Amino acid sequence: MGRYYKGDIEGKFWFGVQSSSDADFFGKEGSPNYLSYYYDEEDLTTIEVGLKNCKNTLGKYFKEIEKFFSDLEKSKEMGYNDEMIEKALKIPNKRVKFILEWYARWILGEKIRKCVKKNKYCSFEAEL
Repeated sequence: MGRYYKGDIEGKFWFGVQSSSDADFFGKEGSPNYLSYYYDEEDLTTIEVGLKNCKNTLGKYFKEIEKFFSDLEKSKEMGYNDEMIEKALKIPNKRVKFILEWYARWILGEKIRKCVKKNKYCSFEAEL
């Protein structure tokens, strides 16, 4: 069972890594029961600042974690675990969750940004 967001963008929050309210990071707060989000072109600067913050926080690991998931998708693997990430990024286990949290946040922010650029707005609800 997972927690999903749906609307103009859709996806599943990363289990054990990503909060349902993660989109709050990009400048809007969700409402109770479901977190409802609405972004438009006026929010693009805030969204892009959030994306830059995600990349800066990940530092050198941004390209490495992006490559890890790209390679995973190409290999048709069904999933991953912390040990695989530890080995690929050459990091201790205690850093894995932190890196996944910021990368998952970047992916969400990138979906929001692309949606706003394409449609001039982006609206979705996130399950709690």
